[in-house]
Amino acid sequence: MFRKSIDLVAYGVARCLIAVVQTMPLDMADSFCRVLAACLSMPGAIRRRTFDKNMELVFPESTGQQRQNLCRAMWHHLMLMICEIAWAQRRLHLVNWTKVLRIRNNRVMIKHLLAERPAVIVTGHFGNFEVGGYLVGLMGFPTVTIARRLDNEPLHRFVERFRGTHGQFMVDKEGCAPLIDRHLSRKGALSLLADQHAGDKGCWSRFLGVDASCHKALALFSLTSGAPMMVSATRRAGRPMYFEAACIAAVDPQDDPAGICSGVRTLTQWYNDQMAVAIGPAVEQYWWVHRRWRPKPARAAAQSAQGAAAKAA
Repeated sequence: MFRKSIDLVAYGVARCLIAVVQTMPLDMADSFCRVLAACLSMPGAIRRRTFDKNMELVFPESTGQQRQNLCRAMWHHLMLMICEIAWAQRRLHLVNWTKVLRIRNNRVMIKHLLAERPAVIVTGHFGNFEVGGYLVGLMGFPTVTIARRLDNEPLHRFVERFRGTHGQFMVDKEGCAPLIDRHLSRKGALSLLADQHAGDKGCWSRFLGVDASCHKALALFSLTSGAPMMVSATRRAGRPMYFEAACIAAVDPQDDPAGICSGVRTLTQWYNDQMAVAIGPAVEQYWWVHRRWRPKPARAAAQSAQGAAAKAA
């Protein structure tokens, strides 16, 4: 009962904050997010240690001032992202979405989504992926997304309602494999966040130049169902509530002359490379406070060393 009471209080506070944000003009919210970003990017602030560790791995040659500037820009993006999610249901509709979204390389994605085949859409903690999923549903392409269930049950139901407003259906990651297999067998579309740490037994691949553990299931969903895999990104383009959505690249197991779909490892490395391409022009819109890179276990490190030695030979 005590836990439920705490959850309800937290849910009530969250809903009040969302209600306030929904009434704010874009420029006022943008200025407020910059003030919050200045506070959150100070040394010793929340997640600063994780941010600094990620910088040491990915940008080891960056200066202290460059890291500070990136930290502030990232927090501004994250705060503004929350505002945009709050605004989405009130300000994004069928009659106006073309005014807030520019689509690049859309023919490739639409071709695969309209085909009588399953499809796998891969993205990451970059840009405003929540609004991206919302817009895909708004355009008439329902998807299934795997996500961890929030501990706060009222807040979880609220987030689930937002995501499902236009056909983005959420599935709990625990025990979801049979359901996903059925969905793909019915020629459905699956949307996945690909930059989640998969633990010691994951498929270790290079992401932004650093080894990272990746879930093997992402590649297996595509390979076992024969579904084309598309890497997509929805980034903010210059101002609040204006986005560029792009299909960065696509690969089809049934038409793969380059051999990208020859196995889990090659396909996993391919989508990590493509996500790096998407992040490059707007590095401040990636979640650098996300614990993507973690120490590699001894066994995996030994296997990587053997593979590197074999390539050198």
